[in-house]
Amino acid sequence: MDNKYLHHTWTKIRPIKTRYLLVTCLVFTLVGVNALRQNNIRMVELRDKVYQADEKGGDVEAALQTLRAHVYAHMNTNLSSGNTSVYPPVQLKYTYERLVDTEQKKLSEANANVYSDAQAHCERLFPGSFSGGPRIPCIQEYVTTHGTDATAQKIPDSLYKFDFVSPSWSPDVAGFSVFLAGIFVFL
Repeated sequence: MDNKYLHHTWTKIRPIKTRYLLVTCLVFTLVGVNALRQNNIRMVELRDKVYQADEKGGDVEAALQTLRAHVYAHMNTNLSSGNTSVYPPVQLKYTYERLVDTEQKKLSEANANVYSDAQAHCERLFPGSFSGGPRIPCIQEYVTTHGTDATAQKIPDSLYKFDFVSPSWSPDVAGFSVFLAGIFVFL
């Protein structure tokens, strides 16, 4: 930059009293701190709505989209696990548990069907015998040969854990207030 330009700018700013700059900086700082706090409070409300939708079996995806949009658009709304936390901040525990229960029910129904099929098959092979005798080894063999298809699928729980990272600066009230407070500190 040209020294002449800097000197000209300084001569324009110099007549402004320092206390006015300090008061303006303080006002923008207070507005910025309040806006950052409001961003965080709104994020907590949206996160609680996600938890409520998860617990009640509601529209979790819509609640997550709203939370994600807010976090990505506002400062001080970070929901990332980072190095210090053990768990990701948003976990859809109830949705995951419902999915695991459904998978277990499917598995138990499939196993029951295999056992029923084994009994019917062995009754056809050995019509004259009762529940004991040759039917027991036949049923065991049938279940071991035909029951391997009905194994529980491992559901990765990482699909139900979410991290959201907020921007360092955002074009909202908080962002502009922090920016203007920084400029007045510099002046």
